[in-house]
Amino acid sequence: MSPSPSPERAPLDPQLRRNRNVAIVCAAVFLGMVGAAFAAVPAYRAFCQATGYGGTVRRAESAPDKIIDRQLRVSFDTNVRNLPWSFIPEQRSQTMKLGETKIAVFKVTNHADHPITARALFNVAPDQAGAYFRKLQCFCFSDQTVGAHQTVEMPVLYFVDPKFADDINTRTFTDVTLSYTFFPAVDAKPQDTAAAAAKPKA
Repeated sequence: MSPSPSPERAPLDPQLRRNRNVAIVCAAVFLGMVGAAFAAVPAYRAFCQATGYGGTVRRAESAPDKIIDRQLRVSFDTNVRNLPWSFIPEQRSQTMKLGETKIAVFKVTNHADHPITARALFNVAPDQAGAYFRKLQCFCFSDQTVGAHQTVEMPVLYFVDPKFADDINTRTFTDVTLSYTFFPAVDAKPQDTAAAAAKPKA
């Protein structure tokens, strides 16, 4: 006995076809936007560090050749988020000349019973000053691991570009604030954290 022929599939209703096509397009657009958002994060960070946009501090390879006899007070603000840490500057502010290299020291204490790895985000206020604030050395350039109940000192070597005095948007400023916030480094592996804590810190 020969198998009965399969029934022909009824043509898809035009309205259902349009709805299906719209759903497919919307899903594709949504996935594309999510991918673009993730790709934009490192690009935006690189842009901010290159331009000082939004108060982001730029990294420098060397100190400037000249120092301008124009004083500026730099205040330090410290914060922690979701960490059992104490984080304070040894000095709440420093007075400096434009182009002068200064060192600020920060102290971190881990109150937990295990090592913790964290990273610091930073910015300068007012935002316009970020374009001229330069760091030669900073703990914010890499993850920092602090052992259980350990206290460490973290230095920052910095200067303010003398061009700060020529910019119409910054030349009247007498005070700027360098702000740090430590967050847990969520991508740190437990074994890496423990190994890093065993290494002596400079």
